Parts: sequence; structure tokens; C-alpha cells
Amino acid sequence: MHPAASIIAFTVLSGLGYGLAAILGLGLLDPAAVATKVAHIAALGLIAGGLLSSTLHLGNPQRAWRAFSQWRSSWLSREGVLSVLAFVPLTVSAWLCVIEGRYWAPIGLVGSVLSLATVFCTSMIYASLKSVQAWHSRLTTFCYLLFALAGGALLGSAFGVAGGGSASLLLFFVLVLLIAAWAVKITWLRNLDSLQPLSTPESATGLGTIGRVRLFERPHVTENYLTNEMGFRVARKHAAKLRKLALLLGGLLPGALVFLVMAALLAGAETGAVAILALVAAVLSHVVGMLTERWLFFAEARHAVMNYYGG
Repeated sequence: MHPAASIIAFTVLSGLGYGLAAILGLGLLDPAAVATKVAHIAALGLIAGGLLSSTLHLGNPQRAWRAFSQWRSSWLSREGVLSVLAFVPLTVSAWLCVIEGRYWAPIGLVGSVLSLATVFCTSMIYASLKSVQAWHSRLTTFCYLLFALAGGALLGSAFGVAGGGSASLLLFFVLVLLIAAWAVKITWLRNLDSLQPLSTPESATGLGTIGRVRLFERPHVTENYLTNEMGFRVARKHAAKLRKLALLLGGLLPGALVFLVMAALLAGAETGAVAILALVAAVLSHVVGMLTERWLFFAEARHAVMNYYGG
């Protein structure tokens, strides 16, 4: 599949924003701290930026509102509806924290639930597609949810330390979530490498009972929309390198930095600005790693329609 930059930015930024919003909704950070106020604004900004970037992939962005009408049957529509609904409790929580300096559990928890529900719908847009065998798995949903929570907890811990609060518990959650997310992702990748295609030229044409089917002539002499969007392929050697890079930057390096900061805090060391800089570096590394992971998520996927194009 063609890895569109707008969709990659959307899934990474909105996932990070919703993950941070879900963490903030749990009330783990001091609402009176300036850093926590900035965290609420950052969560809304990341979510809004991600949603806006997704419209760049539309042929007619002015018609995007029509996607909301099919919520009974479309995961894309459900995602749109929930993303709008989630803004209500998230905005109220941000107002209470930024203006009044307090946390209200009921509205915070509702915001957390709606944030995770929106990420779930995003994942189901891909997991529900039977035509893309690599995506059609429950592991896809777990990957999206765990990466959103891991990134949100990582960003939340950076704001927590910057606010001068005790973020040891949140840092522990970051390590657990990073390990869980990448364990599921590695399992997802192993399943991808061992997939036996369910859709083949024989099954696609219905001629499998006769014998092996091979392409005699392509449907089109020149490239078209399907070959450009569905026929993107990445070399195996490049994919292997990018997988390692994604794991290193998205998991190992942030995890190591978080572990060092947590160890220093538990030891009672005065880390101050060093801890903040370490966590900022961990967040930046994680974002780059996630951009790489999400690029591969699309680039390594194979659409069943390519059976008709010899792909």
C-alpha cells in the first residue's frame, strides 16, 4: 500500500494526542502545575493537528463532513463522530485545569474512555479490511491502542517531571506499555512474514480448479490509481533495516532513557533539567520511531486487488 504522508502524520499525531489525553484524564499529574496546563493544550493541539492532516489525503476535503453520516456501518465514520464527541470532555478538562487549576474525575475519565474509543475506531478502519490480509488481525487494534498509550504516558511523564511532581509511577507505566506495545508489534511482524495469501490469482478469478493461473496481460498499459495506491512495494532488505530503526528509536532508546530517569528519581538524586531533557529526547526519539513504524505498516501491506496486476 502507498504510505501517504498525511495518513502517517494523522495516525501518529492523533494517537500521541489521544494517548496523552487518556493519561491526563486519569488525574496522574498535578492540575495546579503549569506543565500540566501546557500538557492539556498540547493534547488538544496534537489531536487537532492529526485530524486536520488526515483531510489532506481526501480528493475533496470540503465533502469530509459526509463521512459522519455512515456511523452505523463505517469505522471511518465512527472515528469521526467519536473524535468530535471526545473534544467535549477534553476541552472541559483542559478548561478546569488551565483556568481553575483543578481536576474533576468524572469528566476526566469520560475523556479517557472516548479518547481510547477513538483510537480503537482508527485501528478498526484497517483491521476490518479483509482485502489487506496483514491488517486483518486483532493484533492491529492492540498495536494502535498500546502505542497510543505508551506515547501518551511518555509525553505525560515528561510534563510530570517538568511540573516538579512525582512521576515515578507514570514512568513505570511507560516502561510496561513500551514493552507490551513492541511485544505485540513484533508478534504482528512475525505473523506478517509467515502469512500464506488467502487471496490468490486462482481464488480471485475462480479458475483455481483448472490449474495454476498466471497473468497473460496487465489490465492497463500505464500506471493507474490502483497500481499507485495499492501496488507500492518496499524492498525486503530496506524493510528489515527500517524495522530495526523503528524498534531502536521507538522502543529501546526511549525505554533506556526512561529507566535511567526513573532510577535516578527513586535514588533521590537531584536530576532537574537533566531528567527533563532526557525525557524530551525520549519523546522525540519515540515519535521518529513511530513515524517509521507507521510508514512500514502501510508500505509492507499487500492489497488483494494486485492479484489482477501480477503483484
